[in-house]
Parts: sequence; structure tokens; C-alpha cells
Amino acid sequence: MNHNRTLCRKFAKIIGGQPGFAGGKCVATISRNQIHATILGKRFGVTSSFSFESRDKRSGRALCLGRVALLQTEVERFISVIRNRKIKVSSIHNEWLFDRPRLIYVNIESNEKPLIFARKVRKALNTIR
Repeated sequence: MNHNRTLCRKFAKIIGGQPGFAGGKCVATISRNQIHATILGKRFGVTSSFSFESRDKRSGRALCLGRVALLQTEVERFISVIRNRKIKVSSIHNEWLFDRPRLIYVNIESNEKPLIFARKVRKALNTIR
């Protein structure tokens, strides 16, 4: 378990998020405090999260997932970089009614080594910051 915690901290550091464990999986969470979002006129904290689980001890590959909160103007740049790095975009959708600004959530998935996934995600995140 100690190796998984170390790997999780490295994963989160590359992505630029806070590490944690939820349901036995490593989760890195990024707060997008620069987005002043509201839902029904009330302040809403915008976060993106990335995780890995089911790591194969032999190959080091794992199920790597992400849920990214984006402004509409950021979506095309982000998914272009993600797709160029062979990460699958599994959905693009909004989750809320009456949100300002309009937030779009992009879900991504890959089966690879977590730190490789994290580096690819970091490249894509750099296009929106």
C-alpha cells in the first residue's frame, strides 16, 4: 500500500492536484478557483478529478480516468491535445442547469501507466491555463 500512496502523490504532483484515496483508487483533484461559477445564483466550486485503479503489477498499466471541468471556449483545445495523445474522450456534456458561466465536463479514459497518463493530461491542462 505504501508504494501506491507514493505513486498517487507523484501522479497528483504531475497533474497539479491534491492526492487522495477514494474507494481504493488514487484520485487527484484540481480546484479551478479562477472560474467564479454560480448555480442558481450561488457560488459553486469548480473541480476536475483524475484517478487510476486496477493497476497490473506486472505491466504497471492501470485504468486511468478523468473528469475535467472546462469553459466552453476551452473544450476544443483540451480534447484536441488529449486525442493526439491517444487518450479516449468518453463524453462531453454539461451537468447543471442555470450555471454561469456555462461549464462543460469532459470525461477521459485510458489503460496505461499512471504517470504517463498524468504527463499527457498535464500537457492538455497547460492549454487551458
